[in-house]
Amino acid sequence: MSYTIMVIDDEQMILDMLRDQFEMEQYQVITAKSSEEALQKLNQQPDIILLDINMPGMDGLELCRAIRDHVACPILFLTARIEEADRVAGLRAGGDDYILKPFSLAELTARVEAHLRRESRIQQKISVRGFGDIVVDYAARTVSRNGQPIELSKVEFDIVELLSLHPGQVFSRETIYEQVRGFDGTADNAVVKEHIRRIRNKLGAQYIETVWGCGYKWVK
Repeated sequence: MSYTIMVIDDEQMILDMLRDQFEMEQYQVITAKSSEEALQKLNQQPDIILLDINMPGMDGLELCRAIRDHVACPILFLTARIEEADRVAGLRAGGDDYILKPFSLAELTARVEAHLRRESRIQQKISVRGFGDIVVDYAARTVSRNGQPIELSKVEFDIVELLSLHPGQVFSRETIYEQVRGFDGTADNAVVKEHIRRIRNKLGAQYIETVWGCGYKWVK
């Protein structure tokens, strides 16, 4: 299957480099040098987006917020920002992952492949489960409370899916991080904690319990 990747960066050299890399890997590549150009090209329906944060005018965080309600595909930030607050801001804007500049083309390609594998993975689990007033539909990838939908990001649902399919089982931050990213790596505690915080705000704190020093579990 040929995937379409959109690369948004104001540096032409990076656009050219990433176009060459992903075309060599048999991707269809869409490039944009500004948020305005990216918005115009979204109708080409990319399967994954690489998005630079530091751009003139509307920056990557603003663009991510602007398109997240209309685009369900993974969005990976390309950024030179390394502070925890910056990574958290990216997640809150609707991003799924971040790649620090300068980056390895091999690692970047592996992360893109991992996100796409997870997107295309066929769900072969039990279809629907209820937890109190919460219903999780794994096939439709939806969560509702008393029939009213609860809006979760792709990564938030991935975490709910992982934990709720194994109630009572403790998952370390490392395991959660690797499972939802589909890519082995050193766990980023700030990323996991932020996703858990957002899920608790939407579903209620009673569903996910912190096991201090170990990780998190879905309450039976």
